[in-house]
Amino acid sequence: MAEHIGIVGAGYVGLTSAACFARLGHRVTCVDADESKVDELGRGEVAIAEPGLAELVGQGLADRTLSFTTAQAELYGADLVFLCLPTPPAEDGRPDLGVLEQVVPQLGRLLRPGCVVVTKSTVPVGTAARLPHLLGRDDLPVVANPEFLREGHAVEDFLHPDRVVVGTDPADSPAARRVARLYEPTGAPVVATDSASAELAKYASNAFLAVKLSYVNVLAELCERFGADVREVSRTMGLDARIGPEFLAPGPGWGGSCLPKDTSALLHAAEAAGVDFAILRDAVRVNARQRARVVRAVRQAVTGSPAGSLAGARIGLLGLAFKAGTGDLRDSPALAVAAELARAGAELTAHDPAVGCVPGMSAVQVVDDPYLVAKDAAALVVLTEWPEFRDLDWARLAASADRAIVVDTRNLLDPDALADAGFAHVGVGTRSRRQP
Repeated sequence: MAEHIGIVGAGYVGLTSAACFARLGHRVTCVDADESKVDELGRGEVAIAEPGLAELVGQGLADRTLSFTTAQAELYGADLVFLCLPTPPAEDGRPDLGVLEQVVPQLGRLLRPGCVVVTKSTVPVGTAARLPHLLGRDDLPVVANPEFLREGHAVEDFLHPDRVVVGTDPADSPAARRVARLYEPTGAPVVATDSASAELAKYASNAFLAVKLSYVNVLAELCERFGADVREVSRTMGLDARIGPEFLAPGPGWGGSCLPKDTSALLHAAEAAGVDFAILRDAVRVNARQRARVVRAVRQAVTGSPAGSLAGARIGLLGLAFKAGTGDLRDSPALAVAAELARAGAELTAHDPAVGCVPGMSAVQVVDDPYLVAKDAAALVVLTEWPEFRDLDWARLAASADRAIVVDTRNLLDPDALADAGFAHVGVGTRSRRQP
């Protein structure tokens, strides 16, 4: 049965949810306070670089199943309203619920009785339980329905999710079943639980991924000391069904809009509850030191010493986004490494297929042509795992560089192919390969 769904917030989660619910056959009204964004979306202009999203928005507009507005009043007739509002970290790392706490009372004065209010964005445990008080009403059922969307795969993840989590108090209430029915076309298993468990499940999932990534980064350091190859070690680990191959690739650290924010929020929640979450705290510490490890590797490659000076050294950077498939620079480990290299006095030229500039970071010259990053460079550093970097003409890059050496922080490149092109290769958790 088609529902009238309201989406509050046209950011990453809100816009993806709106477009995908329209694709699933519902009528969707998406509300956002940003008038210019609403105007652009109403014309089918999507600024978010997400595969398939612009096409879904365009189809929804053409079918008149999707609309954008700044007027909250248009949500009055909605059957369900999803809160897709920003919850950025405050200075102390706790989630800032200021926007949610401002918007929810307004909705309480607007929505018709029986409308289901759903938290979609990541919110602290206990938020769903607080919403009736913020709404000022007890005739609006509240459901926790956390999102599990990966940037670069958000549309796919929404339409083909691993699971749909629906939390209410009590669990499996009529409101929970209404939300679950929205996802029936996806065929995904539904986890019907209480709201606190649903909210904690989101934080627990992201925090576990962060721990796994920090684990493999420490493992890579150990491989370097023992002369082992982390790629072989992680491949062997990944064949164990209890472990799996995902998130076992070492790199310059984890970042983005979710993992840093959610690990910080969970650590604060644990501290407030009197629980010592030492394993997660250590994962955060490991991540913070990864940028220093990369800079030491660059110093070693350029000067022959992990403490050598990079003052005046021209360094080419391949990748700026926090991961391939997105232009998102939020908490990007690539930018963190670039900042450390700039502080060390290096002159930086960078290329990223999805990034045209780095606001507030004048030390990095961003170029459209990847071959310009090699001009007179003392070293190239791969910081984001864009697959197209494998297909570059590495012999041409070697001819342009001052010293043909690449520090591959993602183990993205084929060392043998680089050697044939004249490059020395320095990986993470692997043996370095010198030119033939």
